[in-house]
Formats: sequence, C-alpha cells, structure tokens
Amino acid sequence: MPVNPWTLSPFLLLSSALVFLFPFAASALNQQGQALLSWRRSLDGFPEGLNSWDSTNETPCGWFGITCDPSNEVVSLELSYVDLFGKLPSNFTSLSSLKKLVLSGTNLTGSIPKEIGAALPQLTHLDLSENALTGEIPSELCILTSLEELHLNSNQLEGSIPIEIGNLTSLKWLLLYDNQLSGSVPSTIGRLRYLEVIRAGGNKNLEGSLPREIGNCSNLLILGLAETSISGFLPPSLGLLKKLQTIAIYTALLSGQIPPELGDCTELQDIYLYENSLTGSIPKTFGQLRNLKNLLLWQNNLVGIIPPELGNCDQMLVIDMSMNSLTGSIPQSFGNLTELQEFQLSLNQVSGEIPAQLGKCQKLTHIELDNNQISGSIPPEIGNLSNLTLFYLWQNRLEGNIPPSISNCQNLEAMDLSQNGLVGPIPKGVFQLKKLNKLLLLSNNLSGEIPPEIGNCSSLIRFRANNNKVAGTIPPQIGNLKNLNFLDLGSNRIAGNIPEGISGCQNLTFLDLHSNAISGNLPQSLNKLVSLQFVDFSDNLIEGTLSASLGSLGSLTKLILSKNKLSGSIPNQLGSCSKLQLLDLSGNQLSGNIPSSIGKIPSLEIALNLSLNQLNGEIPSEFTELTKLAILDFSYNHLSGDLQHLAALPNLVVLNVSHNNFSGHVPDTPFFSKLPLSVLTGNPALCFSDDQCDDDDKRVKRMTAARVAMVVLLCTACALLLAALYIILGSKKHCRGAHECDSDDDLEMSPPWEVTLYQKLDLSIADVARSLTAGNVIGQGRSGVVYKVAIPSGLMVAVKRFNSAEKISAASFSSEIATLATIRHRNIVRLLGWGANLKTNLLFYDYMANGTLGALLHEGDGAGLVEWETRFKIALGVAEGLAYLHHDCVPPILHRDVKSHNILLGDRYEAFVADFGLARVVEDEHGSLSANPQFAGSYGYIAPGELSFFTLIRL
Repeated sequence: MPVNPWTLSPFLLLSSALVFLFPFAASALNQQGQALLSWRRSLDGFPEGLNSWDSTNETPCGWFGITCDPSNEVVSLELSYVDLFGKLPSNFTSLSSLKKLVLSGTNLTGSIPKEIGAALPQLTHLDLSENALTGEIPSELCILTSLEELHLNSNQLEGSIPIEIGNLTSLKWLLLYDNQLSGSVPSTIGRLRYLEVIRAGGNKNLEGSLPREIGNCSNLLILGLAETSISGFLPPSLGLLKKLQTIAIYTALLSGQIPPELGDCTELQDIYLYENSLTGSIPKTFGQLRNLKNLLLWQNNLVGIIPPELGNCDQMLVIDMSMNSLTGSIPQSFGNLTELQEFQLSLNQVSGEIPAQLGKCQKLTHIELDNNQISGSIPPEIGNLSNLTLFYLWQNRLEGNIPPSISNCQNLEAMDLSQNGLVGPIPKGVFQLKKLNKLLLLSNNLSGEIPPEIGNCSSLIRFRANNNKVAGTIPPQIGNLKNLNFLDLGSNRIAGNIPEGISGCQNLTFLDLHSNAISGNLPQSLNKLVSLQFVDFSDNLIEGTLSASLGSLGSLTKLILSKNKLSGSIPNQLGSCSKLQLLDLSGNQLSGNIPSSIGKIPSLEIALNLSLNQLNGEIPSEFTELTKLAILDFSYNHLSGDLQHLAALPNLVVLNVSHNNFSGHVPDTPFFSKLPLSVLTGNPALCFSDDQCDDDDKRVKRMTAARVAMVVLLCTACALLLAALYIILGSKKHCRGAHECDSDDDLEMSPPWEVTLYQKLDLSIADVARSLTAGNVIGQGRSGVVYKVAIPSGLMVAVKRFNSAEKISAASFSSEIATLATIRHRNIVRLLGWGANLKTNLLFYDYMANGTLGALLHEGDGAGLVEWETRFKIALGVAEGLAYLHHDCVPPILHRDVKSHNILLGDRYEAFVADFGLARVVEDEHGSLSANPQFAGSYGYIAPGELSFFTLIRL
C-alpha cells in the first residue's frame, strides 16, 4: 500500500527537505546529526546554546550536549536550562542508540510523545523536568524496561500515574512531583524492587490510600507524597522498608495511628508527617531509630505522652510536635539529645516542669513550649544554652523568677514569657544580650523597676511588659534604643515623667503606656518620633497642655490621651495628622473651642471622643467633611449651637452629645430618629423637629408626655408581639402535614429581629430574606453559608448566615462581632452590621467581586491571568492585615484560621482577611486566656506567640 507523503511526520519531512536542498551538507552529516538539526529548526527562535550544532560536521559527536560511543553513535543528549522554546520531536527512529535524554528546564511545551517508548529501547535515563509539558504520562513509556531514572517533575502533567508503571522493573528514581496528577498511587508500584526514590508531592488531586504493596520496594530510600490528597491509614508494611531514610507525607489527609512498625526502619533520618489527621499516640518504637534527625508531627490529632524512648535518638536535630493534644510531661531523657537544635511543642496539653536536663542540649537554637500547662519555674540550666536564639514559653503556668542565668544565652534573639505567673524583677543581664530584638513579658506578676541597663540592648525592636506590677520610672537610657519599634508598658505601676530622651527611639511606631501613674507634662521631644503610628497614654496623671508640635506626627493613626489631667485648648495643628483614624482626648480638663482643622482629617473614621472636658463653642462647620467617621462623643462639655453639621455624616453609627448646651432642632434624619434619648439628654434647649422650640417648662412637659406615650406604645407593641408569637408557635405545634405549616426556612427568617448597623445602609431584613436563596450562594464554610445580596440602594453586600441553634455557629457569630466591630484596617474585611432572631444569626459585610484567594489559586485558570505585581500586592496585603491584628490591636487578636479561602479579593485584587469565627483576643480585661483554647477548622497559618517559620524541603 503506497504511503501518503502528507501523513509523514514533520520531523521526517524536514529531514528529507534538507537532504534535497542541501545535498553536500546532507552527505557530510550523518543521519543522526540531520535529525538533530531538523529538530533544532523546529524550535521557536535560535537557541544560543546550540551554536556548535554545525551541518558541515560529519557527526554530531562534538556538539554541545551530545555524547557518542566509540562507534560515533549518539548515546546521550543533555540540554539543561537552555531556552529551547518548542516541542519534543515525535520521531526518534534515527536516535535509537540513545541511552540518556535530559531536557530539563528548557521551556518545552506540548505533550510527551508516546513514540519515545518504542523508538528508544535502550533508554536508561529520561529527564523532562521543569518544563511546561501538558497532557498525560503516556503508558507507552512503561515498556522501557531498561529505564532507571524517570524525571517528569515540575510540569503541568495531568491524569493518573499509569498502572503499567510496575513494568519498569529496572527503575530506581521516579520523580513526578509538582504536576497536576490525579487518581491514586497504583499498587503495581510494589513490583519496582530496585526503586530507591519516589517523589510525587505537590499533586493536589493525587488521592486514595498508600498501597500496602509499597512494602515490597525493599530498596526504597525516599518516599515523598507531600501536599497531596493521600488519605487513609499508613500501611504497617512500611516497616519492611529497612533502607528507608525519608518519609515525607505532610499536608495531606492521612488518618489513623502511626504504625509502630515504622520503628523497624532503622535507617530513617527524616519523618515528615505534619498537617494531617493522624490519631493515637507517638509509637515508643521510634526510640529504635538511632539515625533519626528530623521528627515533624505538628498539626495532627495525636494524644498520649511524649515517649521517653525518643531520648535514645541521639542524632536528633529537630523535634516538632506542635498543635496536637499531647499530655504528660517533657521526658528527662531528652537531655541525651545533645545534637538537638529545635524543640517545638506549642499548643498541646503538656504539664509538669521543664526538665533541667534540657540544659545539656547545648546546640539548641529554638525552644517553643508555649500554649501548654507547664508549671514550676524556668530552670536556671537554660543559661547553658549559648546557641539559643528563640525561647517561647508564653501561655503556661510558670512561677518563680526569670533566672538571671538567661543572660548567658548570648545569641538569644527572641524571648516570650508572657501570660504566666512569673514574679520578681526583670534581670538586668537580659538587657546585656546584644542580639535580643524581641522581649515579650506580658501578663505576669513581674515587679521591680526597668533597669537602666535597657539602654545597652541596642538590637531591641519589641519590648512588651503590659499588665504586670512594674514600678519606678522609665529610665532615660531607653533613648539609646535606635531600633526600638514597639514599646508596650501599659497596665503597670510606672510613675514619674516620660523621659525627654525617648525621642532617641527614632523608629518607634507603637507606644503604649496606658493605666500607670505617669505624671508631668508630655515630653516636648515627642514630635521627633516621626514614625509613630499608635500612642496610648490614657489613664495616667499627665498634666499640662497639648503641644502644637503634635501636628508633626504625620504617620499617627491612633492617639489616645483620655483620663489624664490635660488642660488648655486643643491645638489647631492636630489637624495636620492626616492619617489619624482615632482621636480620644476624653476625661481631661481641656477647654476652648474645638479646632475646625479636626474636621478636615481625611482618615478620621474609627472614633472621635472629646467627652468629659470643658470645651465650649459650636461644632465647626468643617465637621461635615468627616464622612467616614463611625463614633462621635461630645458628651459632658459646654458646647452650644445646633447639631445640623452632624446630619451630613453618612457613616455615623454611635453619637453622644448629652450634657452640653446644644439648642435648636434635632436633625430630621433616619439616624437621629433612631437615637436613644439618653445620648441627647442634658441639653435643655434641644428640641425635636415636630416640636416648637418654646420655653423650658413646656418643652419638659412635652418631652415627658412623649416618653409616657412611647412607653405605652412599646408595651402595646410587646403585647401584640407576644400574641403573634403565641399564634405562630401554636400553629406550628398543631400542624399535621407538610402543607399545613410554614417551611422551616420561613420560620428561621421570621420576626422579631434585632438589627445593629455599623455603617449607613438602606437595608431591611425582608430584602435580605428574599435573597438568601441557593442561586445567591457564593461560599460555604464550617459555621455558615455566605450569600450575595443586592439592597435597594444598588449596593451589593455579602451576608453570612449562621444557625444559632448550633453551639459552634453561635460562638463563631459572637467571635466575629467581638473582633470586627472594633477594628479598622484596609486589609481586614469590613463588618457592616448584624441581625439576629430566635433561629438565625446574620452578618453583613462588604461584597468582594473577585471571590477568595483559594478559588483564584485552585479553581479554574484564574491564577494564570494575575500579574506577578498583583500577586505580590495580595501577599503584602495579607501580611499587613495579620501584622495589624498581632501587633497594632490592643489587645492583639489571633485569627487562628488563616487560609487561602479566608482571604477575599476586592475589585482590584486587594486582599482582605476574613472569617473571624475562630478568632480570639490574646488577653481579656484580666490579661489572661483560657487555659485550653479549643481549635477547629482547617489551619493555614497560626501565630502561637509569633511562631518561627519552618525551613523544610518538599518531597
């Protein structure tokens, strides 16, 4: 049968054309060289790395990347990290002698030609990694019985791992990681008796359990299935892998117990099983792993005690068992781990004392034992750890003094001993540590004075000792700390003046000295701290006047000077603080007029509190420009004039103008009509819009009559409401069939409703209820469903619906209100308000048109359309939002469920941290936390006392 020439492959056609057009070149170069040149010409552009590929040569044996045998047959083609920009040839007939084909990192596209399997029977090494190859792994590759290494990692390959993979009986290396493979790991993998390395991590859709046949791969050294959907139990047959050195199945869906048989793999050096759902206890048999160096089991559901037998693993470098439910005490045998560098046990239920034997582990750099129930004192032997850089013991039950021997830890960079019962002074030697940049001692019973030696700690960036019994004065030497960024000494017994030398802290952004006994005037040099963003000197004895130089603090966002003895007028220059979001000068002795410049602060949106002073005059007309302001309090002053300038503030949620001398009509707006009388009382000349502003006696009588009428109306309304509820509940009780009663959904959305709005919204519950349909669902989580709702004004809002009958949902609802209602940040989702009835809780948020970061990354091809600059902006936005929660909120807030699906994206891909259902403040009004915080949901990130990042490889 004749061959149709048009069906020949482009590869052969190009070769034939070259022979016809260039007969001399064709006669000079052998067939293998011609095939290689033909492939080069099919590439996009002219790769500079292939300049040596010359058609005038007789053979390609001297070309770049080519290796030949003594018979001038090409046996190796190796081109790594050369930009080829093209596809793999489908015709390898003339290169059948090829044993090694390496084309890694060469920007190849298209699919893997299935012809490779038949055309290259001698192939032992195939490396097509780090390209942009698509399609499935051809099953035809599995006839290469001589193949020893198959590298297909870091591409865009799809489909499942071919079941025929078991035919590659000579295979030693199988690298498939970072693709888009799905399906399960075939049981035929057990036929690969020579297999040493299998790495298939980073394939999110690779699922199913690990086949028990894996135990037949008796030469296996590395088993890597990290960041996949591998689920089920680890097979006990893993114990047959006597040569296994690394098992890495982290960030997966493993469950069940860790098989004790794993302790029979005596060559094991690395166990990476973190971020799974493993249960049961840590096997005692791990004590047999004398070569074990890294044991990472964090974020599972492990229980029981820490096996003392682990003290036999004297080669151990890193132990991380954080975020489990381990109990018991830290084994004293851990003192035998003299090579140990990192010991992390955060967020468990470990009790007992810190063993003094840990002082023998002199190579330790990280100790993280926070969020446990550890008691006793900090052993002075910790001072023997000269390499220690990070020491976290916060949220435990420790007592006693901070041992002075800690000053011997000359490499210490961060120490957090917060939320314990520590007593005594802060050791002077701690401030001699030249590398210390973070010292956190919040919520203890520390006393004594801050030693002047603090000035020697030149690297200090954060110093927090809030909620202790520290007394004395702030030493002037604190001004030597040029790098200090965060100073928090609130709720102590500090007295005396704020030293002028504090201006030396040129990088200070957060300064909190509230609730002390500080006296004297504000330091004149305060204006030199141009980086200040947060200042809280409230609840002290500070006197004198406010300096006009405060206006030079251009970075200031929150200024809180309430409950002091400040006098004089408010300086007009304060209006120059253009980034100010919150200004609280309440509870002082300030007098004079309110400066008009305050009304021109563009960012003033959280609160303006000038209550409990001696201010007079009228509300400046410039206050109409405070269109973002949510809370305004003028109460208990001597202000006069009318309130008409406040009628134009669209976002005002809370207002108190009581006990002043305001007069005229109360503005006739929906906001003012809903205000309780208590926030307007104490203004005898103030009247409502339907009243005539006449003499005081008539006004008092009219207001009294109005109040009586209001009480009567409320009582009547309550009676009618109770009758309606009785009828509704009674009808529900006596209905028989499905058609005789209202649906459960109607009952869940039935009145009465309690509604609180934090922003001006034209919103009714009836409109919301009609929109809570399946067609408007835009997200669903553990505690509720999120809907897209269009309100009559045309604005789109997101409504999260909880089931108040569920304890967890109710807790999430309360948590979100408690956190979001009190914070403002450009990267934190804005809570617009909430509504609740007997059955249902609703939260109202800004609607985000671009959905979640999780959907962008994992659903569809959206991520490929986002520029790198935008990706960076998203990452930066999330980081800034978390930094605000952890460092700028007072008290700080732990989100506890940060993951890609809880990051919302605005119209321009601005990042907003959302879903605060699991959030909690770090310290309540008593400065304490619950001893056993309960965690739920899926964790993407958690900040247990600012956990250090883990440096890990992905296998």
